[in-house]
Amino acid sequence: MKRIALLTAASLALVLPAEAAGAILPGTQPLTRTGDLSAQMHEAATRDIEARIADAPRTRAARWKRDASSREAYEQSVEENRARFRGIIGLGDGRGPVVMERFGDEENPALVAETKTLRISQVRWPVLTGVTGEGLLLEPLGTVRGAVVVLPDADQTPEQAVGLAPGVAAESQMARRLAENGFVVVVPVLLDRSTSGSGDASLVMTNQPHREWIHRQAYMMGRTVIGCEVQKVQAAVDWLEKRHAGKIGVAGYGEGGLLAFYAAAADPRISAALVSGYFKWRQQTAEEPLYREVWGLLREFGDAEIATLIAPRGLIVAYREEPRVDGPPPALKGSKGQAAPGRLSTPPFAEVEAEFARIGTLLPPGFQARQLVRGDGAEAVAAFAKMLGHDSPLPLSAEPPTDRRRAFDIAGRQLRQVRELNDTIQLLVRNSDRTRDAFFLHKLVPELASVPWNYHLTFPPKSPDAFVSAAKDYRRMFWEDILGKLDGPLPPPNPHTRQIFEEAKFTGYEVTLDTGGEGFAWGVLLLPKNIKPGERRPVVVCQHGRNGLPSETIEGDKPAYRNFAARLAERGFIVLAPHNLYRHEPTYRMLARKAHTIGATHWSVILRHHQQWLAWLGSLPQVDAKRIGFYGLSFGGESAMRLPSLLEGYALSICSGDFNDWTRKVASTRDRKSFMFTDEWEIACFNMGSTFSYAELSYLIFPRPFMVERGHHDGVALDPWVASEYAKTRYFYDQFGLGEKTAIEFFNGGHTINAQGTFDFLHQHLQWPAPSPQP
Repeated sequence: MKRIALLTAASLALVLPAEAAGAILPGTQPLTRTGDLSAQMHEAATRDIEARIADAPRTRAARWKRDASSREAYEQSVEENRARFRGIIGLGDGRGPVVMERFGDEENPALVAETKTLRISQVRWPVLTGVTGEGLLLEPLGTVRGAVVVLPDADQTPEQAVGLAPGVAAESQMARRLAENGFVVVVPVLLDRSTSGSGDASLVMTNQPHREWIHRQAYMMGRTVIGCEVQKVQAAVDWLEKRHAGKIGVAGYGEGGLLAFYAAAADPRISAALVSGYFKWRQQTAEEPLYREVWGLLREFGDAEIATLIAPRGLIVAYREEPRVDGPPPALKGSKGQAAPGRLSTPPFAEVEAEFARIGTLLPPGFQARQLVRGDGAEAVAAFAKMLGHDSPLPLSAEPPTDRRRAFDIAGRQLRQVRELNDTIQLLVRNSDRTRDAFFLHKLVPELASVPWNYHLTFPPKSPDAFVSAAKDYRRMFWEDILGKLDGPLPPPNPHTRQIFEEAKFTGYEVTLDTGGEGFAWGVLLLPKNIKPGERRPVVVCQHGRNGLPSETIEGDKPAYRNFAARLAERGFIVLAPHNLYRHEPTYRMLARKAHTIGATHWSVILRHHQQWLAWLGSLPQVDAKRIGFYGLSFGGESAMRLPSLLEGYALSICSGDFNDWTRKVASTRDRKSFMFTDEWEIACFNMGSTFSYAELSYLIFPRPFMVERGHHDGVALDPWVASEYAKTRYFYDQFGLGEKTAIEFFNGGHTINAQGTFDFLHQHLQWPAPSPQP
């Protein structure tokens, strides 16, 4: 195959025929870019997302309509913001009645410790079905002045936080200081950063911290580990509110500071918050551990904006050294599922001071009592207590409590908390098909929710056009709410080309298109040589998989691709082999992570690229814009589900080596094939598991032709996953009398293009060769 790629135009003369050297496609400009265009694409996309993150503090102001004319008016004016905040941290589940159970046995009595001023009990309380909070309850022996939930850092136990065990300096034992001075205090245990419960011993263990292990599965289901633990705080507040009159506060350090901050923002019942070792300028949140990820946070909320959700209630920010995290835990022998990168370190005081001062630019003077202090000792706790109505010194006794328990299993308690959340989220995963049906299919076609058992049933639902019209809102939701849609118009494509292939049956051009800013799309266009003047032909977009390149679909006879793009061009199809943003793994994964902070994904960028490809292809005189098909393998198959479901310019789609029960694939902790046991930590889209799996995406492709290509030995999934998910697609098409527009081909092979039934499908539904005129 005569080819040269990624060289200067002058170098083309060394390989291509003289008449082809430097040739460009008519109507385009010469392509002179050199170097690794794949890397340049990824870098440009990352810079674009970083620019949008940098601009977020300015643009988020439009999402707020604060009215500080009265407390009532203010609460009403920020309620929509509060509702969105609750949504993105996953506070969607209701709680039942709360009973604070003191529990113990002969070895580990319920009354853990008692001093002259307080008693400490080990407690647990219901939060959600199958989920309990667990920790310590501190009760003053004198007059009760108020109630507080105190949250230690993730790697601090409640025992350390109250002085029952070493690890927290006495002056930072906020819970003990408050309880000794009249406050009822609940100290929950948090999921820590160890890894002993992250995995399934019968399958494989991972090196993901417990917080990440729960977060990764929860995120797919529209929850977060943050939201799960805020629910535990709220359940404790439910009990405190019922049992103790007066104000309720929350206080926390490190990860506990985050939770105290978020709980106070989400729940107006909380009268004041003390946030220690957490508050700062939040624009670099993508560099923190994955378990801190909140979908779209920076579009609307920096720490200053979250503080305004607490207003006019009180806020103390205590600056102190934050818990240090130098990256993911080291991988243990035999473990898989590499944890995501992420670090925590203490910001300069000036950074915290500047963000704290920014609150004052969002609220009128005097509207909120707030204070920035150094350290979380007596001064910070006293200022916090004053906001709860206790205006007097808070001395700390010289009598630390002594633990009466002889064999309490702290590690076992941690594993119970991990297992409870894991099992609860896995129940959501297992029931997700019913959740999605209720969300989408049964709303649009309610007849399908109650089809009777009738062997002679004939079912005439709505017309395809009526369904497509009704599904427009779901297409919008999938784009905007799940994948994320980037604002801003696309520029003219401004194509640049250079010839890189000269074959007997086709000519190939390398192509770039502008996508806005520094961004560009890059790919290879193959034009058959026998196209007649004025003739318009169908196009097949041939999409490579992860770590692939456009050229690999054309030449080299790679086992995965089998030159399928070139073979289709030889059959007379116009072929585009575009490059997608999933080659350089560290780069595209961080691109996705950064994009998540502003409510986008790397698919948001890829969609803009393909909008440009469709616009440009439709402008070519050789192309029939109504006959552009999509055919992708692996990540290209993932593209075949996401892109045509949203871009109606694709007339059909073929998903190869990827179609399966996507929710199970991403979030299951019971299946070895799940991404939970791999290093694809960026793969989940927030709440996709409760809204759209692959059957639902095929409904968005409907009534256009859709096909699945599946090798029996493809390790991406199992045949039963693929078959059961596709059965929903086929059933759906059949109900509209359009079963001939969808197909699945199983073949005895692996993760590869088979190029048998799929080629026939392309010829049939893209009508190539064109059908002979009827006599």
